[in-house]
Amino acid sequence: MKEKLLSRVSTFQDEMKEWMDVMHQNPELNMDTLETAKFIAGKLNSWGYAVEEGIGGTGIVASMTVGDGEKAIGLRADFDALPITEDNDLPYKSRNEGRAHLCGHDAHSTMLLGAAKYLAETRDFNGTVRLIFQPGEETMEGAPAMVADGLFERFPVDAVYGMHNMPGLPLGKFHFREGETMAAVDNWAIELTGKGSHGSMPELSIDPLVCGASLVMALQTIVSRNVSPWKNSVVNVGAFQSGIAGNAVPQKAILRLSIRNMEAGLRTMVLDKVRSITKAQAEAFNCGYEIHEGVAGAVLVNTPENTQWAYKVAQETFGEENAVYGMHPYMGSEDFAFMLQKKAGTYCMMGNGDTFMVHHPKYVFNQDLLSRGATYWVALTEAYLSC
Repeated sequence: MKEKLLSRVSTFQDEMKEWMDVMHQNPELNMDTLETAKFIAGKLNSWGYAVEEGIGGTGIVASMTVGDGEKAIGLRADFDALPITEDNDLPYKSRNEGRAHLCGHDAHSTMLLGAAKYLAETRDFNGTVRLIFQPGEETMEGAPAMVADGLFERFPVDAVYGMHNMPGLPLGKFHFREGETMAAVDNWAIELTGKGSHGSMPELSIDPLVCGASLVMALQTIVSRNVSPWKNSVVNVGAFQSGIAGNAVPQKAILRLSIRNMEAGLRTMVLDKVRSITKAQAEAFNCGYEIHEGVAGAVLVNTPENTQWAYKVAQETFGEENAVYGMHPYMGSEDFAFMLQKKAGTYCMMGNGDTFMVHHPKYVFNQDLLSRGATYWVALTEAYLSC
C-alpha cells in the first residue's frame, strides 16, 4: 500500500469537504449547470491548468503537461444533480427544493478536483493529464455532447477512465469488470391521443387512459416472453400521466419509459417490440400515438487490458484486499459509455458501504471517501505517465 501517497492526499480532505458542500448545497440539473462549471473551472485555473470551458455545453477539460512524455491520460467526473427532493438532515443539505445531488456527482467532481490539486503541486509525472468534467450524465446528454464537440480531437488522450460510488459495495473497496458492465438506457415517452368526454358518456369518447393501462401491461410481455432468462433487459414504465378529474375522460395519456439492455442486438429487438406493441395497442383502442425517443443508449464496455491495469494499480495503492476483479454487471446506465466507444479505458465502482441506493431521497455519499477517490486518480496518473 502506498502509505505516503494516501497520507499526502488526505491532507486535502477538509478542503475537499468544503468543495463538495458548496456543490451539494447548490445543485444544478442536466445541461443547465453553468454555476457549478464556473466553480470547478475557478479551482482548476487557480492551480495552473490550461482550462477550456463550454465544451458540449458546460463541459470542462483541464490539461497539464509535465516533462517530455508523449502519453496522455483522461480522467472523467460528472457534476449534474437529480430532480428529486433530498430527505436528509445534513449541514450541507440542498438549498434548491426539488433538486439534489442524490447520485454523488458532487463527490465525483470533488475527488477529481482533489487529484487535480495534488498533481499540480507535485508534478510527479511525465506526459499530459486531462481532467474531464461533464454535465448531463443523468439524461445521457453530456458525454455525447462533449464527444460531438470534438472532445478527443481537441484534447487527445491514449485512454480514458471513470469512476462511480456504489452503495451496497464494501466501503472504500474498488471493483472492476471487463467487457459489458453497464446497460444501455433509452428514455422514451409515449403519447396517446383520444377524444375527451364527460365521464357519464364514455360512448362519446376515445379513452387514452384505458389504452394506456392496457399498453402498460402489454409492454411487460417484452422481457417475460421475448428475452432469455440468461440475458439482461428491463422495460420499466415509471410514469403514467392522464386526466385530472374523476368525472371526465381525458384527451391524452403519457407513458414515460426507461428501457435497459446489456447487448446491442438485444436492445434493437426490445426497442422494435416497444414500437410494434404501442402501434397495435393504439390501433386496438382507436387512439392516435406518438413515440418520443430520447438519446440513443449505449452499453458501457470496459477495455480488458485497461481494466486489468487499473485493477493492479488499485491493488498496489490500497492493498490486494481492497481491489476486487469480476464484479457483477449493473443494469444502471452511464453515458461514459459514449467516451469508451471512442477511446480505450475502464469504469470502476468504489464502495459507499451499507447506505441508501443512489437516486433515493435519503442517499448520502460518505465524505470520508473523498481523499480515497482522489488517491485512486493520482495513482492512475502517476502510473500511466511514469517518468
